Amino acid sequence: MAFSPLVDELVESLRCLPGVGQKTAQRMAFHLLEKGRAGGERLSEALASAMTGVRRCESCQNFSDTGICPICEKPERRGGTICVVESPSDLLAIEQAGDYQGGYFVLMGHLSPIDGIGPADIGVELLLRRVHEEGVKELILATNPTVEGEATAHYIADRLDGSGVLTTRLAHGIPVGGELGYVDGFTLTHAFRGRKPLAD
Repeated sequence: MAFSPLVDELVESLRCLPGVGQKTAQRMAFHLLEKGRAGGERLSEALASAMTGVRRCESCQNFSDTGICPICEKPERRGGTICVVESPSDLLAIEQAGDYQGGYFVLMGHLSPIDGIGPADIGVELLLRRVHEEGVKELILATNPTVEGEATAHYIADRLDGSGVLTTRLAHGIPVGGELGYVDGFTLTHAFRGRKPLAD
């Protein structure tokens, strides 16, 4: 059974969201039309504003309403350390942890030759220019522990080889409170490779 063209278009539009199939999109659409018209109008306005007003920070490539994002505007966040992440959600996770106080660079993806994504597509040259212009001492490669994430981290590290910049990788391994019997082999391998001396 088909609904009116406007309802069908609303359902199809909602399906662009990740994890939203036909049934979920229908539930969302019906909820907005039955009980949430004010919320739907607010959502519509917020979407329109975000789609036209949100851009990439000229320095770190994170989402921003302005040319330079609030993090890059703070002089104290430019203390010689840049953390490289794949997505804005990765940056948000690190910020919410509250411990890291340096700068960022958001790749907006990872190297993937099979998908035609090369260094230019993720802003590697912009990153390297920042490293040299800002006198960065340490580059933390916080790409995801996937094949593509590892390849991206190695590529960036290779490009900085001999530059005097310390390139570090986030530790991967056994979570705090975890038990070895429940850890997968991939995680255990990373944990062994990333082992370090026990502090006194």
